[in-house]
Amino acid sequence: MSHAFGARRVLQDVSFEIAAGDFSVLLGLNGAGKTTLFALITRLYHSRSGRIGVFGHDVEREPLAALARLGVVFQQSTLDLDLTVFENMAYHASLHGMSRSASKPRIEAELSRIGLVDRRDDRVRSLSGGQRRRVELARALVHEPALLLLDEPTVGLDIESRRFLLAHVHHLCATQNIGVLWATHLIDEAEGEARIVVLHQGKILAAGARDTIVAECGAADIKGAFDSLTRKEAA
Repeated sequence: MSHAFGARRVLQDVSFEIAAGDFSVLLGLNGAGKTTLFALITRLYHSRSGRIGVFGHDVEREPLAALARLGVVFQQSTLDLDLTVFENMAYHASLHGMSRSASKPRIEAELSRIGLVDRRDDRVRSLSGGQRRRVELARALVHEPALLLLDEPTVGLDIESRRFLLAHVHHLCATQNIGVLWATHLIDEAEGEARIVVLHQGKILAAGARDTIVAECGAADIKGAFDSLTRKEAA
């Protein structure tokens, strides 16, 4: 898949797959094209070249079916600060065609998993930044998606909030078989058991298991591998 804004090409021949249960890290510097890619997957932008499929559903030809399988946490918060936590999540559920009787237990379950069920009736503006991010994650999971997209989800969060978010999403992959695409510019978020896609200046420079990429680059760790790959591209 490729994409351009006028004469400026921002993605060039981008191609990779995410299987059920995969925790995949889209690793790239700011401006690499990560947010543009997410906008294409979620149809905020129209794909001009190539194909995007979500577990068998083409995003262009079957948008409703494809988007129904997606859960998304955007870089910028999309919560309504004047609604309660429950109201934000119930509205999201209604957009996915869920009845109140069906959505209520799902909302309670997801809030319980993130430790905020006791804040369900509080207005979002009363929550901390880390708590709001947890609510966004819980909201994205209410309709039980098969693929979860997170665009720079830990920007602006403290260390403990970052750790919670990473651990919770890894747990979702392991226990619920959800495929995850976690976009970040932070090298430490690509540690652990993860499949890594290195995106730089709109091109994929490497894709695969972390240890494989590190070994192929002859590096000591993923930071060294990333630096080696991006230096070669710049040369």
